[in-house]
Amino acid sequence: MRQFIGNQLILLLLPWFVLAQTTPKYSNEFLNIGVSARALGMANSQVAIVNDVTAGYWNPAGLLQIKDRYQVGLMHSEHFGGVAKYDYAGFATPVDSVSHIGITAIRFGIDDIPDTRFLYNANGSIDYNNIRFFNAADYAFLVSYARKTKLLGGLRLGANLKVIYRNVGNFANAFGFGLDFGAQLRVKKWHFGLMARDVTSTFNAWTHNTTLIYDIYAQTGNQIPKNSIEITLPKAILAVAREFQLNPNLGLLASMDWVSTFDGNRNTLINLNGISLEPSLGIELNYLKMIYIRAGLNNYQQIKNFDGSTFGRVQSNFGLGIQLKNFMIDYALTRNNTDIQSNALYSNIFSVRIAFGK
Repeated sequence: MRQFIGNQLILLLLPWFVLAQTTPKYSNEFLNIGVSARALGMANSQVAIVNDVTAGYWNPAGLLQIKDRYQVGLMHSEHFGGVAKYDYAGFATPVDSVSHIGITAIRFGIDDIPDTRFLYNANGSIDYNNIRFFNAADYAFLVSYARKTKLLGGLRLGANLKVIYRNVGNFANAFGFGLDFGAQLRVKKWHFGLMARDVTSTFNAWTHNTTLIYDIYAQTGNQIPKNSIEITLPKAILAVAREFQLNPNLGLLASMDWVSTFDGNRNTLINLNGISLEPSLGIELNYLKMIYIRAGLNNYQQIKNFDGSTFGRVQSNFGLGIQLKNFMIDYALTRNNTDIQSNALYSNIFSVRIAFGK
């Protein structure tokens, strides 16, 4: 029996490692930025503890912890000096006493990009009135379903159906589809979580309108893009957290997520034969569950100096939260993961959560 199970696991995992040798890293990276200032302030360590509408993104099993009839979540953030804008909206509601559903929408885009293909008139003069503008944006729509089971004393399970749309003006666009699966379990003051993203791999089918760029690409010697398939390989996140009651008024929540990717060695803390492991650590101190103070560490990287030596750097994050009856506002002081190698300024991010009914 063990040999049979082992063979089945090899057959299941083999496509992941085969694809890892032929697919690029960092596909659909806009989905790794994260939603809610609470999560960003805790370095994205949410898989085991998420318990609100944002669970549709972090771990759909967490939707089952919502006590309200309806929850709505909103967030807006800007990156790279305000050039790129990130927007999130989520909605969640129970279906019955043991199941919840949720809807998540995400947009990450750069607007009003100048198109200077027609800057020069036929006589060679420059006419700025000929400049046109286009947008490059990535969209994700997630439909989540979560259900409580009787396994292990109340194991919570959830799944996402994910639809991706990406476009670069009229030049190119892509559609993609994928599935996520998540689980949560609470044992007294301990929380455990598992999130498997893109478990079947997510395939983006790109279509290029080459008629718009063929002449310019041919003149400049650039390769003409072709219609293609972009593959996002699976990612697994194991998480554990624990609650501490410091006194009748103060509580502490400590969480840790281990992110595992299978697309080759990345610049992470641990690399094991093409599997990269990256930890995220977060803490949340609450006063009467009304005022929250948060901090977290993640995104450890080895950075090379000009003389060839290397040093380690880790990203620190901070946050605050205030609960006012059915209204929650969160703040995070953080920066985009892509800025870790620079001295880029931190970003101020706000998110809100609104609850209706019981």
